[in-house]
Amino acid sequence: MDDAFTLATELIHISPTRPEADLIAKAAAILQRGGLVAFPTETVYGLGADALNPQAVERIFAAKERPAHDPIIIHIADIEQLAQVARNVPALALTLARRFWPGALTLILPKAAVVPSNVTADGPTVAIRCPSHPVARSLIRAAGVPIAAPSANRFSHTSPTQAQHVLDDLDGRVELILDGGPTPIGVESTVLDVTGPQPRILRPGGVTAEALATAIETTILPPAHSMKAPFTEQETATAVLPSPGLLDKHYAPHTPLWLYTQEDGADVGSEDIESIQQAMLTRATKEQHAGGTVALLLADEDTDVFAAQGWRTVSVGSLAALDQVAARLFSALRAIDTPGTTLLLARDFPAHDLGLAVRDRLRRAAVRVVNVSTDKNQEV
Repeated sequence: MDDAFTLATELIHISPTRPEADLIAKAAAILQRGGLVAFPTETVYGLGADALNPQAVERIFAAKERPAHDPIIIHIADIEQLAQVARNVPALALTLARRFWPGALTLILPKAAVVPSNVTADGPTVAIRCPSHPVARSLIRAAGVPIAAPSANRFSHTSPTQAQHVLDDLDGRVELILDGGPTPIGVESTVLDVTGPQPRILRPGGVTAEALATAIETTILPPAHSMKAPFTEQETATAVLPSPGLLDKHYAPHTPLWLYTQEDGADVGSEDIESIQQAMLTRATKEQHAGGTVALLLADEDTDVFAAQGWRTVSVGSLAALDQVAARLFSALRAIDTPGTTLLLARDFPAHDLGLAVRDRLRRAAVRVVNVSTDKNQEV
């Protein structure tokens, strides 16, 4: 890949609701010849390649500097295309696909022989979803092949929800970026493993656990490797990861991030707001007195407390509007992650609906999680 990082990256604007046919055809032609195209989905921007071309998939790993043990989700245009990339699809998977596709649900299934091993990190299963974004679906159809697409950013960095985020990370590493505006959901898809006797959530995301539970009568198991116990670097040396988004460090800004919570795994309600705010105020003041520069990721409920301090702050929305919080999360993390900033502080969010995905992303992005209930006698 001698020219991998010297490409003339082109960014073109495309309608997010009625994608222009000529622009889709241009992007599809790049994919058909083994190139890379970044495109919007309803979750985050994806970095796409022909999923059935192992050399093209290898270009994804090189462009992102992504380790080979981290598998990639395959995107298909419709449920009929599922048989091309999966085998022995259980009835439960079809029920879920009919209910949530197109949409932000990824299913783990036994892979078809045609799927290259580098897509699945040499594992026996494959992650598949059918996106709902008109640009993504039009591109898959025009390319005529399933598209392998992780998030369109450098590996372990904050995910991209705008085309500019992609350009910031991958300029010179991708042939074309389709700018369809901000992505509406703002966090990645939910990954559900349906290869076992009971479905298990591997990664919380755009389809909530509550929505899954109402759609099927089978009990859905929580993640075996949760935000409390993600896969470590040592585990990835021997384990076969079935899904992306399972590593302990992911979605991270360049500046160290501390996350403040009331109790790990518990909801953050109105009674917890004051204690979290006070701990963040204390830490930010210490950082400032030490000559550092701090920036804070807050909820609307926090803004009055921090307004007079002069620190850089971004609110992602109300604790009662978790869909808004999710949509703004990654953009806010990028906004406060600026040169010269020495420490980022973020508050936690409720552990239900899309808040579960928000909490997961913040924990993997953080270098430290401060439990204000138990860390009172420690430096916070």
